[in-house]
Amino acid sequence: MTSAISASSPSASPAGPESPWFRGATTHTQERDLVLLLTVDLKRYLITLRPGQELHTHLGIYAHNDIIGAAWGGTVTSSMDQPALLLEPALPDLMTHLKRGTQIIYPKDAAYLVHRLNLRAGSTVIEAGTGSGGLTMALAWAVAPAGRVYTYEARSDTYHLARRNLERVGLLPYVEMYEGSIDEGFRQAGVDALVLDVRHPWKYLAHVNAALKPGGFFAGLLPTTNQVSELLAALDNHGFTDVAVEELLLRAYKPVPDRLRPDDTMVGHTGFLVFARGLTAGMDLSRWQSKERQRFRARQRMQEEIAAEAARRAAAKPEDGRKYPKLPLPG
Repeated sequence: MTSAISASSPSASPAGPESPWFRGATTHTQERDLVLLLTVDLKRYLITLRPGQELHTHLGIYAHNDIIGAAWGGTVTSSMDQPALLLEPALPDLMTHLKRGTQIIYPKDAAYLVHRLNLRAGSTVIEAGTGSGGLTMALAWAVAPAGRVYTYEARSDTYHLARRNLERVGLLPYVEMYEGSIDEGFRQAGVDALVLDVRHPWKYLAHVNAALKPGGFFAGLLPTTNQVSELLAALDNHGFTDVAVEELLLRAYKPVPDRLRPDDTMVGHTGFLVFARGLTAGMDLSRWQSKERQRFRARQRMQEEIAAEAARRAAAKPEDGRKYPKLPLPG
């Protein structure tokens, strides 16, 4: 492996009291809980409760000591006597409040990826690259507490930013992070799922095959159609089947009973999602492809045969370049 990744070490810690997500349901907040404060002007603040700390806002100061022990779903008051609703944060809140060093995946795509990769508590999944950690959060949320996310990031600054984001929301105990390139493969084998969010995912499909269990779930995230085409062609060459290309568009509505209508803006194209399943080595891929992909392969073979015949004919031409050979001279 490259020196960058071989020199790195996983940054996981055992799941324990530092992660509040799986310690059981509570009716009141506790120290180290991650909470969402929703103010009267509908601004959202995500904080981790620690004694003695304060949240400073335009509506006054909210003291953590006043929030610790408060009832979920109730209100807390600032130094300016302004109330805020105390809520348990949802996964989209975690993803949209993280510090960004790169473009993050949208919650609509992340939730669907978790569904399509068949992830649940106890699953193992590899991710490359980590980016700011938005998708890593969604993956860890799905597989915890018994599962594990193995995530790879080549850029050092982005790696450390993602680590801080995961620490902040209490999901780092379920993630092992690696800093370095995946050019020479992954450290894991037999994982349930693998997702690539890299510029040239088709270059790493041999490594994907080596890391996935037979029949495992693969996903790729790509912004442009030409990248999708490159990946689709490579999936055939590396024995993947059950291939799908999908895109999610999300339109919100104004929640007003007598004037229900769409919002003025919507979350449109955020990326293409490519899904596939790995096959056991040696299986006949053509038997398990869709009719459209079988016809694509047939067109490819025909083009290869035409090119080969053209090359044969070109090689058979006389040296003087004539189309037909010279006729023999009369005796």
